Amino acid sequence: MPREQYILQTVRLLFSCEHGGNEIPEKYLQLFANAEVSLNSHKGIDFGALDLFNYCSTLSDYSISNKISRLLIELNRSKSHPRLYSEYSASLNMREKAELIEKIYEPYRNKLEAEITKMLLAGEEVVHISFHSFTPVLEGNPRNADIGLLFDPSQISEKEICKQLKILLKTENPALKIRFNYPYLGKADGLTTYLRRKFPENYSGIELEVNQKFSQENKMQDELKNVLYNSIKALKIN
Repeated sequence: MPREQYILQTVRLLFSCEHGGNEIPEKYLQLFANAEVSLNSHKGIDFGALDLFNYCSTLSDYSISNKISRLLIELNRSKSHPRLYSEYSASLNMREKAELIEKIYEPYRNKLEAEITKMLLAGEEVVHISFHSFTPVLEGNPRNADIGLLFDPSQISEKEICKQLKILLKTENPALKIRFNYPYLGKADGLTTYLRRKFPENYSGIELEVNQKFSQENKMQDELKNVLYNSIKALKIN
């Protein structure tokens, strides 16, 4: 969307949470008859992410979340990604996969796109924070961070937002280990990467990754939630 089509007026904060639950619609339960362990692991859900998202949601101008497990369909991947479907749903035929796209994948992403479009056409800039969490140990390798801030290094606005957010988080709790583009790269295939291409002007997409060691019974520690809430609230994005 060319910049000259509108005049920027303000900045809007938008939150999303793609992996907030491990629910499987009844229609697909037979696919997961032997998947209880996976569904109740980091493979099936981002533990604590939805709790943190809900805690911070009053700070946003728009928020959207999903509770269906990514083991059915991965909302944070492009349609062409080889892991759009998991080992449990990959056996579905083309018609059944198309139905997942139509009934689950597209409604979520289309709602998000529509809201961003509305904000941009109103002359507003959009800062999108996508809430995620990561397992402390992956395939025997410890993850060496408490919080990861993922962004595209070529996007100046995203870089500056993350630098500011890191300072704010460290001010709230100096003991936190915060890393940029860890444990994943912010420009890898994902929802924010797709949205950057869709909206090349006045959109900034940040993925917030929190170590699941702070989560117990799918709830993030209150202290950490307060730290993140206060830090996001203090962001100077206007």
